[in-house]
Parts: sequence; structure tokens; C-alpha cells
Amino acid sequence: MKKVKGKSLNQRHLIGGLSVLGALTMSGSVFALEPFNANEHMTGDWGGLRQELHDKGYDFSLEYVGEMGANVKGGYNHDKTARYSDQFAIGTNIDLEKVFGLKDAEFKLAITERSGNNISNDRLGDPRIGTLSSSQEVWGRGQTWRLTQMWVKQKYFDGALDIKLGRMGEGEDFGSFPCDFQNLTFCGTQAANYVNTWYNWPVSQWAVRVKYNITPEVFAQVGVYEQNPSYLETGNGFKLSGSGAKGTLVPVEVVWSPTVNDYAGEYRLGWYYSSPSANDLKDDVNGQPQALTGNDFKSHGSKHGWWVVAQQQLTSVGGDKSRGMSVFFNATVHDKATNFVDNFQNVGLVFKGPFDARPKDDIGVGVSRIHVNEAVRDRARLVNELNGIEDYDNPGYLPIQHTEYNSEIYYGVHVTDWLTVRPNVQYVMHPGGTDHVDNALVAGIKLQTKF
Repeated sequence: MKKVKGKSLNQRHLIGGLSVLGALTMSGSVFALEPFNANEHMTGDWGGLRQELHDKGYDFSLEYVGEMGANVKGGYNHDKTARYSDQFAIGTNIDLEKVFGLKDAEFKLAITERSGNNISNDRLGDPRIGTLSSSQEVWGRGQTWRLTQMWVKQKYFDGALDIKLGRMGEGEDFGSFPCDFQNLTFCGTQAANYVNTWYNWPVSQWAVRVKYNITPEVFAQVGVYEQNPSYLETGNGFKLSGSGAKGTLVPVEVVWSPTVNDYAGEYRLGWYYSSPSANDLKDDVNGQPQALTGNDFKSHGSKHGWWVVAQQQLTSVGGDKSRGMSVFFNATVHDKATNFVDNFQNVGLVFKGPFDARPKDDIGVGVSRIHVNEAVRDRARLVNELNGIEDYDNPGYLPIQHTEYNSEIYYGVHVTDWLTVRPNVQYVMHPGGTDHVDNALVAGIKLQTKF
């Protein structure tokens, strides 16, 4: 994430990275590379070489995501402009059973590069506080090259036990959510967007994740992830040493994937514990308002929170379950003593194949709410009172933050099997959580392709 001058540590990490559920596979199945389909890649089959390598256990990928956002109306800076950000991801997936004879084992490597700018930073938010989300989710975590995945996964007992070890991010497995929307509040694991010790894609850290399939519909998993803020630094995208580690983050999750009225769903309930010490948002070491005393903030030994993710397909079209409407809901709740955002929610729907003539297109609609901890507001009010500043336009005034709302509607055009373009319109109410910044209308375009 980008470090913004003048913001608190919690604020610096606030900005970063639903398909139809009928395609979900059983979590208990043993590993095998997905069937290769040359039509899903711009460069095709490489004259048969790609299929040959796939059959031998080697799968290669190069993917690109580009996002444009323009402030059509509102925001902090009313100058009309557009920003573009993008990401390349190159990697390989290797079936270790085919290559080395290691039963039910796989290896994954991915390297990413992000570049560009973000309309939320440059035009939507008051520079003193920024925004609580991002209208271009692919921006953030440092516009640089990174080692994003380097792990080995081994399954035991016919797939019942699944152990994953190496460099990875929590969001690959915990609180997982699709990323078809362009606004960050509808993309990926939401807990990571509001916890400054949880690093989502494209940042990776040393970790181990253990999953056990209790039934064909239910599994439980736990992970231990190194918490190392030095990985966020631009020059440390390929750092392997682990120096600078502050502790660990431990997520625990139970996932239920039922069939409701013959339609697939997925329901996740999780909790996390972060071991590094965290500063109180308001009080000093003696329990007095820190803004008043100027002493060091009170330190807490850890922080914690929980999340819920629900996705459920509701309808199909003409009996085709690859088409139809699905609904989703995400919520997170965080430690009130230490976390800048204390709770978050989103809700929305996705309709796959809305028209017979366009069976692979999709439509998405979502609304989200980000709530700032009351302790943050109390401290800001006290700072302004002590400074004798009441005028919002005074550069020394610390804006009072409450709640930011984001909404988006997109139409996904399935151009080919390897290219989807999603024009979208976003509306950001109270950017940064203050009503002193005009609500913003953003026009966006997101494209996703595989080479």
C-alpha cells in the first residue's frame, strides 16, 4: 500500500487487490491441473507445445488487469481527469505427481508487477485523510514487482487433509471472494483492507495453512502467517530473509458449501488473531487522552477481529446453471481499541448470462459501508479543540471521519474467452468518511485478459 504523508499507521494501510457459484468444485478433491483450453489464452496453444507441457504437469500463465477511473462529478478536487492502473501476473503451476512422483502435490509460483495511479488518491479524497477505499482495486501495496506466490501444497488421506507451505497471502484461502468489481470494497478478502497487519495480494509472506475436509460440504482451516511490514517496502518485493518480522497473524475459518434448492452456495465464518503489539487509538500509557498529554500511546499486546462471507446462487436460465443470479454479503468486525475501521459490510448481486444472445456476459451491483472507529473521531475533535481550529478549510484542521459508502454497477462484456471488459459506474458517498467532501461519481473500465 502507498504510504501517504501525514497519515497515521492505520490510515496508511486502508487503501490497497461474484462469479456464478455453480462452477465451484468440491474442496475435498485431490489435486489436478485444470483442463487446458487454448481458447482461454490470447496466444493459443503455441503450436501444440502448451497442451504437451500441460499433459506433463506444467501449466504457465500470464494475466493482465487494467483499470481506468475518471471523476465525472464531485470529490475533493473537481478538476476532471482520469487515472489508469494495471497489473501483470506471470506464473506457473506444476503437478508434482506427474513431474516428480509426489502424490497429490503441487507447486505454485507467481510474480506480479503493478503500476499507474489512482483516482481516489488524486481527486476523490481530502489529502489530509484520503479515502477509506479505492475506485481502482488493482492499485496499491506498492507499484512494483513482487514475489506473490511461491508455495508447495500436499494432500493426504485422499484429499481430506490439505497442507500448504511457503510464500503466500492470507486472502488466497481465508475470507476469499472474487474480484470482478473494480471498487475495492467488492474485491477480494475484505478483512485485509482494514487490518494493517493482514497483507493481501500481491504481498506475500512466509506461512503455513492447514485445511481439513470434515464432510464433502464443510471444511475447517487454520493458518500462521509471518507479519513483516518490511515486505511492503518497494525495494523488498523479492525479500526472502524474514528480517523485520514483528510477529504472526493467525486466521481460523470454517467454510460450508451447501446446495440450496439445487443451487450452489458458499458460507465462510472466520476469526483472526494478530500477535504484534498495536497502539491504542486515543489513550496514552497512563490511560489519559494522548492528544492532551503528548505521551506515547498505550500499547496493546495484540489485536483481533472476525468476518463472514456469504455467496449463494438463486436462479438459472433455462436449466443452465452457468447462467443465473447470485447474491453476496461480506462483513468484518475489528478490535475497537486499536483498529481505525471498526466494522464493514457489503451486499450485492451478480447475474451471469442475462441475455440469450450474450450467455457469458455478466452484470454486477453492490453497495458497501465502511465505518470509522469512534475513538478516532474523539481524538480528532480533541486535537482541533486544543489547536483552537473549527474551520474545516484551515490546513491545520483534522477532519472528523464517520462512514464512507461505495456503490458500483458494472456490465461485463465477454469479448472472447481470454478477454472480458467491464465498464462500470461508481458512486462514493462521503469520501474519507466526511460530509465536507462532495459525493463523487466515477466512471470506470476494467479489463481482464490471459495471454
